Amino acid sequence: MIRLGIGEDHQSLIDGIQLLIQEESHIELVCTAIDGEELVETVRKKQPDVIITDIRMPKMDGIQATKIIKSEFPDIAVIAFTMFDQNDAVQQMLDAGASGYILKNSSLQTLKKAIETVAAGERFFDSQIDLNFMNTANSSTSKSGLLTKRQLEILNLIAQGKTSREIADALFIGVHTVDTHRKNMMRILELKGKGELLRYALDKKYDF
Repeated sequence: MIRLGIGEDHQSLIDGIQLLIQEESHIELVCTAIDGEELVETVRKKQPDVIITDIRMPKMDGIQATKIIKSEFPDIAVIAFTMFDQNDAVQQMLDAGASGYILKNSSLQTLKKAIETVAAGERFFDSQIDLNFMNTANSSTSKSGLLTKRQLEILNLIAQGKTSREIADALFIGVHTVDTHRKNMMRILELKGKGELLRYALDKKYDF
C-alpha cells in the first residue's frame, strides 16, 4: 500500500486526484494540505510514503516545504505537480530532494505512474520536461553568481513586477541607485534592454 499526501491550494485538483486514488486499491490518500506550512505539519503527523506538491503555494512554497520534509523524513518521496516547466524550477525541486516532476496538464494516469515509480525508489519526470539542461553547464546561473546581494534583491523585486520607484521604497534606497543597479546587472548578465532584464528575472525567480 502506497500512502499518499497532497499539497495543493486548488481543491478541484485535490478532488480529481482523490477520484483517481479511489479506484486504486494499492494507493491510499492519507492527508491533504492547501499551503506549504500545513503540508509540513500534516506530513509530520501522517508520514505518507509519497507526497505530491505544487511549487507555488501560500505561506510556504513547495520548494521550501520539500527541503524541510526531506530533512526530517528522507525516505518520503516527493513529486512536484506544477504548471512551471522552467529549468530553474525543475532544478530547485531536485536540489530540495524531489524524486519526480509532473506538469499539471498531464493526464492523471501519468500522475499515477509517477506515484508508483517514486514509491519504488526511482525518479519520474514528465515527458514534456527537457532534461538536457541537467547535463550541461548553465551559463546564466554562473553569471547570476556575479551579482551582489543587493542586486539579487532588486532582481527578485523586478520578477514581482515592481517599478524602480516601488523597489526604491521597498529597499529604502534612491530611484537613481535602483536604476544604476539595473544598468550594472544588464552589463554583468550581457543583456541588451529592460525587457530582457525582466525576462531574465522571471526565468530566475526560483533562485531567490
